[in-house]
Amino acid sequence: WMEVAVSSPNLDGGARGLFLGGGYPNVQNVIDFVTIPTAGNATDFGDLTTTTLLTGGCSSRTRGLAAGTYPSATNKIDFVTISSTGNAQDFGDRTTTGYNLGGLSNETRGIFFGGHAPADRDVIDFVTIASTGNAVDFGNLESVAHGVIGCASPTRGVIGGHSTPTNVIQFITIATTGNSQDFGDLIRATHNMGSASNSIRGLFGGGSQGPKNEIQSITIASLGNAIKFGDLSVARQSSDGVPSPTRCVFGGGYEPGNSSVIDYVQFATEGNAVDFGDLTTARHAPSGVSNAHGGL
Repeated sequence: WMEVAVSSPNLDGGARGLFLGGGYPNVQNVIDFVTIPTAGNATDFGDLTTTTLLTGGCSSRTRGLAAGTYPSATNKIDFVTISSTGNAQDFGDRTTTGYNLGGLSNETRGIFFGGHAPADRDVIDFVTIASTGNAVDFGNLESVAHGVIGCASPTRGVIGGHSTPTNVIQFITIATTGNSQDFGDLIRATHNMGSASNSIRGLFGGGSQGPKNEIQSITIASLGNAIKFGDLSVARQSSDGVPSPTRCVFGGGYEPGNSSVIDYVQFATEGNAVDFGDLTTARHAPSGVSNAHGGL
C-alpha cells in the first residue's frame, strides 16, 4: 500500500496578502500571494484580466479589487476571491479613467481616488465590494493628484502623498460621501509610497522623494502629522503593503530597477523592516490587498 500526500492553496493558513500586477517596462498581469503571519517567498495566485501596474487596490475579508490600468488608462475594475487561487474577473467600471490611483476600504465599501490619465484627477468614487457593478461618485480630493496611497480603520480612510509633490495627508469618513479633509502632514513631501494599516496605525513606506527607505506612521483615529517609524530593509519607491492586525508586509518596488524584495515590520513596535522573502517576479508598482487589514 502507499500514501498519497495532497496539498491545497485553499487551506486557511491565516491572513493572506496579494500583490497584483506591476513591473516596467515589461508590465505584468501576475498575482502573487503570501501568508502574512509566516515568512517565505510569494506563490503564484493567478492573473489579472490585463497586464497593468499603478492600480488602486482595496479588499474585504473575501474579495480583492484592483482599479485602473497602465498604460491604457481605462476605468476597469478587476476582482479576485482572496481565499482561493485563480484569475481575476471583471467587477465593473470606475466613474473615470486613470492609473497611479489609490484605494482603501472597510468590509463593505471600496474607495478609489486620484490618478492620472493623462491629466491628474481629484475624483473619489466608491463601490460595494460584495456586489459587482460600476462605481458611484463619493466626492473630491483637496486637489488633483496621482501617486496617492490609502489606508483605513473601519470608519476612516486616510490618504497620503501627492504628485506635486507635497506633504499633505487627507481623510474621509468611509460610510458617508463628501470631499476629503485635512489630516496633517507627512514628514516630507513625496508620492508613490507603499501603505498599509491595522485598525489603529497606518504606515507609509518609501516614496519618490528624500530617503526612500523611510517608514512613516500615523494614528488613524486622531488628526496629526506623521512620525518616523523605522526603515525598509531596502530603499525603494512604488512598493505596496499587505497587513494583518499585527504585521505590515511591503512587497516590490523600484530601487532603481524592479525589486522582488518583501520585508515586514510589527505594527505595535517601531523599528526597521526585516526580510520576509521574494515575489515570484521582480516588479514595481503592484497593488497590495489583504483579507485582514485595518478597515475590516
